[in-house]
Amino acid sequence: MASKRAIESFLACRRLAVVGVSRDPKDFSRALFRAFAERGYDVVPVNANGGEIEGRPAIRHVGGVEPPVEAALLLTPRDATAAVVRECGSAGIRRVWLHRGGGEGAVSPEALAAGRELQMELVDGACPFMFLPGTSFFHRLHGFFHRLGGRLEA
Repeated sequence: MASKRAIESFLACRRLAVVGVSRDPKDFSRALFRAFAERGYDVVPVNANGGEIEGRPAIRHVGGVEPPVEAALLLTPRDATAAVVRECGSAGIRRVWLHRGGGEGAVSPEALAAGRELQMELVDGACPFMFLPGTSFFHRLHGFFHRLGGRLEA
């Protein structure tokens, strides 16, 4: 369950890695990447295949981001997330958001356990669109129901 404090702490960071952002410009992950960039965040794309994303070089591993980031948003496949969480820990990243839209998303019991073991501040699920200022009514409404349904701790 995501906590309001962890969400606010994550969103207060200004330099973040978006791990697993797609090279496909039409992919949902790209819309999320652009949303952070449009709000003044210094976002670093991390994609195992490298390349260029939104005019920025994609770093292949979060540990290779220089200068380091304050936080990481993980849009990774569920079975890869625990390894990425550990890599974030090795890179000194203490705030990690495990994205969840529909289904399980990047969240897995192994990833959560790794983050807790590393004493990270985790956002366990949810989508940043529900909490970013200036997002559409649809996303804010989804966030409202998320809170109403008890899926957000105080």
